[in-house]
Amino acid sequence: MVFETTRDAGHADIVRELIDGTVGLRDGDANTPLVDPVWRESHRDRVERVAQEVDRGAEGSLLS
Repeated sequence: MVFETTRDAGHADIVRELIDGTVGLRDGDANTPLVDPVWRESHRDRVERVAQEVDRGAEGSLLS
């Protein structure tokens, strides 16, 4: 049950980040590691590409 709750909370946080465009606990306090913004954007793009590829692969499966 803890795992399911944690995963659902993570999904909700991702949706919230997509809606308001911020990361972290609250506006002005990202509480994320200090990383080069160019690297962070590149990493985000890679994760997005992989997620889209997985989604396309799942279209023909029983999961979709």
